[in-house]
Amino acid sequence: MKRFTGIYTPIVTPFLPDDTLDERGLRSNVGKWMATSLDGLVVLGSNGEAAQLDDSECDRIVDLVRAQMPADRPLIAGTGRESTRATIEATRRAAAAGVDAALVRTPSFFKSQMTTDVFVRHYTEVAEASPVPVLLYNVSMFTGVNLLPDAVERLALHPNIVGIKESGSDIGQIAELVARTPDDFTVLAGSATTFVHALCAGCDGAILALAALLPDPCRELMTLVHDGRLDEARTLQRRLLPIAKSVGGSYGVPGLKAAIHLLGFASGPPRPPLRPAGPSTIDIIRGQLDALGVLSDVVGSHDSRPADQSAVLR
Repeated sequence: MKRFTGIYTPIVTPFLPDDTLDERGLRSNVGKWMATSLDGLVVLGSNGEAAQLDDSECDRIVDLVRAQMPADRPLIAGTGRESTRATIEATRRAAAAGVDAALVRTPSFFKSQMTTDVFVRHYTEVAEASPVPVLLYNVSMFTGVNLLPDAVERLALHPNIVGIKESGSDIGQIAELVARTPDDFTVLAGSATTFVHALCAGCDGAILALAALLPDPCRELMTLVHDGRLDEARTLQRRLLPIAKSVGGSYGVPGLKAAIHLLGFASGPPRPPLRPAGPSTIDIIRGQLDALGVLSDVVGSHDSRPADQSAVLR
């Protein structure tokens, strides 16, 4: 049986104006997401600005989010570091705090040395030491290295390595990952702009920034593909494409934080050197959300109800 299938979102880390963690805002955000159809949450991912956080902040975020989630809703934590030793230590701390799986990005600083054999050894050592299942995390747009299907095929045989998040849009590579790994190995898409294509290639779900804004439409897209209603799935994908681009490659974390703020979530500024989205970017994102009909029900950042997303599906 596959584990960690379905729709997850990598949550943002809300900051206060003084660049400290907004704990109250984080709790509020988690409460809202738990009122949606999301299968679970991912903390300390790329969209959580994990690379900008220190270990004490990472540990505190895991504690806060786990405490706000029901035990039956999976929590996945990003624990990748540049060294195998530091990755193991971060993974053990996250496991002790109650996460259900570790999402481990590829080390990347010494890019030319990051061969398939190096990746296999690194992930094997992490998996052997981890008290919780390990999900591989390939995010070449940030790391500049690629975890190739040759490495994934070998790693998928390890009993404590249960899946991969593939954040790229190379559908050929995604299809190869699906074809070359065991049936019980979970392949999750990480790009909302090509989600329908990744599902058609055999993905078992996704970890999408877009799902922080529009969890129900993301789930509906997956349902449409699984039901063979591909024309409807493509139509929905086209409707979601503008905002998916904005909170993905176009504007990144600043764009995502602007979007969730417009939907009544706590966000705060990104951590420097990232800068907040400018007025023109915010206007573009507001127009995209308004076109989907999801802004009219937003009451305010302290309202516990998520925005009604039924208009997106019509």
